[in-house]
Amino acid sequence: MKIKNLWVFTAIPLFFICCKDVEKTQEESSLKDQPNIIWLVAEDQSPEWFPMYGDSTISLPNIESLVIDGVTFDNAVAPVPVCAPSRSSLITGMYPTTLGTHNMRTYTAWRKISEPLLDSLPSYSPIVPDGVKMFTEYLRKEGYYTANGPKEDYNFAKTDGAWDESSKNRHFRKREDGQPFFSVFNFSVCHESQIWKRGKDSLFVDPKDVKVPPYFPDNDTIRHDLAVNYSNLKRLDNQIGKVIDDLKEDGLYENSIIFFYADHGGPFPRHKRALYDTGVKVPLVIKFAQNEKAGTRDERQISFIDYAPTVLSLAGIEPPKVMQGTAQFGTFEAHKKPNYTYHTSDRFDEIYDRLRAVRSPRYKYIKSFNTEISHAMPLIYRAQMPMMRELRRQYASGNLNEEQSKWLHPTKPVEEFYDLQKDPFELNNLVDNPKMQDTLAKYRQLLKDWMEDTNDLGKIPERQLMEKWLANGQQPKLKPIHMQESQSGIELISSKSDASIVWKQPQDSIWNIYSQPISKDVTFEAKAERIGYIDSELLQYSAD
Repeated sequence: MKIKNLWVFTAIPLFFICCKDVEKTQEESSLKDQPNIIWLVAEDQSPEWFPMYGDSTISLPNIESLVIDGVTFDNAVAPVPVCAPSRSSLITGMYPTTLGTHNMRTYTAWRKISEPLLDSLPSYSPIVPDGVKMFTEYLRKEGYYTANGPKEDYNFAKTDGAWDESSKNRHFRKREDGQPFFSVFNFSVCHESQIWKRGKDSLFVDPKDVKVPPYFPDNDTIRHDLAVNYSNLKRLDNQIGKVIDDLKEDGLYENSIIFFYADHGGPFPRHKRALYDTGVKVPLVIKFAQNEKAGTRDERQISFIDYAPTVLSLAGIEPPKVMQGTAQFGTFEAHKKPNYTYHTSDRFDEIYDRLRAVRSPRYKYIKSFNTEISHAMPLIYRAQMPMMRELRRQYASGNLNEEQSKWLHPTKPVEEFYDLQKDPFELNNLVDNPKMQDTLAKYRQLLKDWMEDTNDLGKIPERQLMEKWLANGQQPKLKPIHMQESQSGIELISSKSDASIVWKQPQDSIWNIYSQPISKDVTFEAKAERIGYIDSELLQYSAD
C-alpha cells in the first residue's frame, strides 16, 4: 500500500511536468505555424518596366528569382497615386478618403510645427474613425517582432505600439531566437527624385534601347530619364538581393512569405499623381511559404486596403471588422473577392484637385470635380525633372501630337472612360461613344455609391476637416490612464475605449502593448495612444 501511495504521489508531479512539456510543445508548435512575412517596397514604379510584365530592357535577377518562386499579380493597384496617402492605406487596411489622409501631405515628423505645409497649413494628424489602428499592433500582440524602415510617412504620427523598431537600421535579425517577424524594407533608390539626382550617374541601359510609350515624345531627354529609371531599378534589385541573401543565410527563405511591390505607379509625369494605370497600377509578387504556387500568375483585383487584412490572415489573426480591405489569403481568406477597385486624387503638395475613379480589369471610369486644373498640375517638386520641363517646352512649341498633348492641356474633361484591354494607355476617352452608355452609367453609379458608402471626406475642404479634428489648432490629448490593483496584477484602463495602452520598464526603449495585467513586482511607465491624438501623460508605477 505504501508503495502504491508513493507511486501516486510521485506520479502527480510527473503528470504536471508532462502537461507543462505538452504546453511548451504546443506553444513552440504555434510559433512555428506563424510565418515570417517580409515587405520589399519599391518607391514610384509601374509594372511596365519589369521583366515579369513583359519588358526585357534590363535584367533584374533578384526580383526575377522571386517571380520564379512566387505568384505574379496582374491587377494589383494603389488607391492613391502618391506615397503618403497610400501608406496610410497599407498600414490600416482603410481608404485614405475614409481616414482623412487623402491629401498629400498632412503630417511630417521632420517638419517643425512653426513651418507650414502650404499657405500656413500646419502639419497635423487626421483623427481616424473609431477602432482604426496600425495593423502591426495585432501582430505584436500575437508575439511577432515587427520592424520597419527607413520610411514611415503615413500622413499621421505613428503610434509607439506599432513597431519594435522603425529606423534605417531595422532588421529581423534583432528579434529573439525563434520569434516570428514582420519586416518592411523600403527602397528609395528608385524614387521620383532619383531621376534628377542620379541623372549624371552611370547608366546600365543605353538610352537608345529604351521603349518610349506613345504619350511621351521620342527625344534624347525623354530617353535619358527613362534610362535613368531602368538604372535605378538595377540598383533596387541589388539592394533586394541583400535581403534575400540574409534570409537564405539564416535558413528562413523557404518558410517566409515575401511581398515585392511598389508604393504606387511610376516616377514620371502622367504616372505619379495620375489616376491612369501608369499611376495606380503596381507590380506585385508574393512568394509564399514553401514556394507554394511558384511561377504562376493571378488575375484577381488586389488593392493596398487588402494588404493589412491579408497579412493578419496569413499570420492566423482574424482581421478587425473596421478594416475596409479583404483578406485575400490565409486562415481568414474572404470567399468573395472584390470586383472593382477605387482610386482617389486630392491635394498634391501645394495644389488642390479632386478626382475619383473606379476600375475593373476591363474598364476604368474617372470623374473630375475640378476641370479647370490641368492633369499636369504645375508642382514645384516635379518641375525639377528634366522630362517634365521638356514636356512643357514641347507643348508650348506645339510639337506634341494629340496623344502626347492631352495630359498637358490646361483643362480636363468632367468624365473619362477607358477600355483597358483595347486601350491600355488610356488615350481614347469613350464617354461620348453611343455603344458605351449603359456600361458608363453602371460605372458612374458604382463610383457614386462607393463615395457615399465609405464617407468620402474629399468633399469637405481640408481646413474644415482640421477645424473638426483640432481644438484651437492643436491635436487633442488623451486623458491619463487609470490604474487599479487586482489579484492578477496591475490593470490599466483608458477612458478612450479604442485607445491602445503601451508600457515599458524605465530602462527599455521598446514599448510593449498592454493586453493583460502587469506584475506588481515590475516597475514600469505606461500611456494611452491613438491615431490623431497626443499621447496621455505618463503613468509611473514603482514596485518598491
